[in-house]
Amino acid sequence: MLVPKIEKLIGIEVYATRSSGIGGVIRQNIEDFVVEELLADGSKATIEAPAKSEALGASNIRNRYLLCVLVKRNWDTFAAIKAVADQLGIGLKQISIAGIKDAKAVTAQHVTIEETTLEEVEKVKIKDIALYPVGYVRNKLSSFYLFGNSFHINISSINHTPSTIRKRIAQTVEELKQIGGIPNFFGHQRFGTTRPITHLVGKAILKENFKKAAMLFLAKPSPHEHSASRQARKELQATQNFKQALQNFPKQLRYERIMLKQLAEKPNDYIGAFKKLPVKLQELFIQAYQSYLFNKFLSKRIANGLQLNKAEIGDYVVSLQRSGLPMVTMYKIANTQTLSEINKAISTGKMRLAIPLIGFKQPVSQGVQGETEKHILEEEGNIKPEHFKIKTLPELTTRGELRTTLTPLNNFTLNEISQDPTTQKNKAKTSFTLHRGSYATTALREIMKTRNPIKAKF
Repeated sequence: MLVPKIEKLIGIEVYATRSSGIGGVIRQNIEDFVVEELLADGSKATIEAPAKSEALGASNIRNRYLLCVLVKRNWDTFAAIKAVADQLGIGLKQISIAGIKDAKAVTAQHVTIEETTLEEVEKVKIKDIALYPVGYVRNKLSSFYLFGNSFHINISSINHTPSTIRKRIAQTVEELKQIGGIPNFFGHQRFGTTRPITHLVGKAILKENFKKAAMLFLAKPSPHEHSASRQARKELQATQNFKQALQNFPKQLRYERIMLKQLAEKPNDYIGAFKKLPVKLQELFIQAYQSYLFNKFLSKRIANGLQLNKAEIGDYVVSLQRSGLPMVTMYKIANTQTLSEINKAISTGKMRLAIPLIGFKQPVSQGVQGETEKHILEEEGNIKPEHFKIKTLPELTTRGELRTTLTPLNNFTLNEISQDPTTQKNKAKTSFTLHRGSYATTALREIMKTRNPIKAKF
C-alpha cells in the first residue's frame, strides 16, 4: 500500500495494517480535534471548567506551586504558556507542563505555576484560553506525572457509506489488536505538518553547522505553507539579508522573527540566534531528528517482516508498569538463553519490544535489527551516538533512551456516523486513549490511509 511522500520525508515508510482506509479530514473545524490530558494518579483535565479535583494532592493550603487546568483553542502550547506568563508578569520557567498538546485543536492540560495565587490566576483573560485553578501542590509538573491523553476526534468528508465506514474501521482496529497495538511512530506534529523541517534543523545542529541549521529553519520554503511565508523565505534564501527579512516575515512566524532580530544585529551569530529561542523549542530540533531516526528504524523493521510484539536475538525489551506504561530504564537485550522467557513476558503483557532513540548514552540494537539501524545511520552521513553530545550548545546534549515499538490503542469507540448537511458527506465520531508520548495521528493514519496528509489536516 502506497505511503504518501510527505510521510516518507519524516521516516514513516509503511502501514502496519492491510485493511482499506476510510479517507476523510480530521480538522474540518478546530472543535473536531479535542484532547484531554490524563495524569498517572487518574486525574483528567477536562475542556469544561473542572469540578473539585484532588489531582496531585491539590488543596487550598498555600504552597509553592499552584496547579491549574489550561484549556486552549487553536493555540501552540509554548505560545499559550508565554501569553499566560506575560499576563501574570512572571518568567516562562515558572510555568511547568507534563506534555505538549496539539496546536490545531481544543486541548485541556494541567500546568503548575510557581509563586502565584488563586486570585491572580482568576484575573487572567486571554482570547481562546481559559485557566482554571485547581489547588496548591508541593511539586512542579513534569512528564513523570503524565499517563496519556484522551482524544475525541471527528473524521469528516468521508465519501463511503456508513456500513463501509464501520466495516473498514472494525477491520483496521482488529488488525491493530492482532499486532499488539499501533506502531509507535512519531507523528507529523513532531516535524511540522506543512513544513517538515524540524528534524533537518536538528541534524545540522548535531553536525554543528549552525548556519545551515538557521537557514533551514528560516529560509527553506514549503509549497504547503501560506504564500506570504513562502515568499519571505524565498527572498531570504536568495539575499541572506536578515534586516530586510525581519521587515518581510509575517508576524505569525514569531520564532523565526526572534532569530531574525538577533541576526539583523549580528549577521554571523547563528548560535546566538538559536539561544534566543525558548530552550524547549531548541531541544525539539534534536528530539525531532531522534524521532526521524526512530521512525526509520521502525519502518524498516516492519518492511523487513520482523514482528513488533515478538523479540529477536539482539532486540531491546522493556518492563511495563501495572498501568501498562513502559519503564524504559528497566530493559534487557534478548539473547539465545533469554529469548523464550522474554517472548513469554511480551505475550503476557509484562514486557514490550523497544527500539533506540539514539543519544550519546544510547547505542543501537544488536542482532538483525541492530544491523538495520547501523545501515540507516551510515546512510544519514555516518551519524554516531557521540554526535548527540553537542559541545557548542551543551544544554542540547541528549542522552537518548528506548521507545516501545507499539503503543496500545485503548478504549477505541466509533461513537456515531452522521451526514454533514453542507457537504452531504459522512462524519465519523471517534474516541480513544493513548499513552504519553504517542500520537493520535499514528492511529488515524492506519484508519484513514489518506493519500494527502496535508489535505486531511494531519
